[in-house]
Amino acid sequence: MKEKLKPLNEEIEIPEGVEVVIEGNEISVKKGDKEMKKKLPGVILETKDNKLLIKTKKSTKREKKQINTIISHVNNLFNGLEEDFVYKLQICSVHFPMTVAEKDGFVAVKNFLGETKERKAKIRKGTVFKIEGEIITVTSHNKEAAGQTAANIEKLTRIKDKDRRIFQDGVFIIEKAGKKI
Repeated sequence: MKEKLKPLNEEIEIPEGVEVVIEGNEISVKKGDKEMKKKLPGVILETKDNKLLIKTKKSTKREKKQINTIISHVNNLFNGLEEDFVYKLQICSVHFPMTVAEKDGFVAVKNFLGETKERKAKIRKGTVFKIEGEIITVTSHNKEAAGQTAANIEKLTRIKDKDRRIFQDGVFIIEKAGKKI
């Protein structure tokens, strides 16, 4: 006989000075001039006594995994309000001198492996992009925007159909949100 499962309830402490607004399944957090919004489907969100309550209707394995993922997303939102997430990338050009520049919200790479066509990757909204010599710095208070922008730049210089031991050109992530790789 199957046993009835109780719904899952988790609490997250809201940091001091952070304003949380919930509209349906969308959470909006604000502190000072920084504001972020995130849709969190599949759960019920409530605020009560300086705590964020995350509830589910069932307590299956899927809901447990989903609630833990949502806790991580909410913690990333709170951490982003405190300090920015910084990703660092390094430009490596062995065979051909490539140039990396910012143009109208895009990163442009010229002369990659001697190609005449320019390669472009989009810089996500709310992300600050800086080039200092061979180091590219991507900064944002939104971890997903900073990480996706860094990944787009790294993917932009991906080499296909060549021996990676010989052709080591590209742009590579060397630091993710303060952790060296």
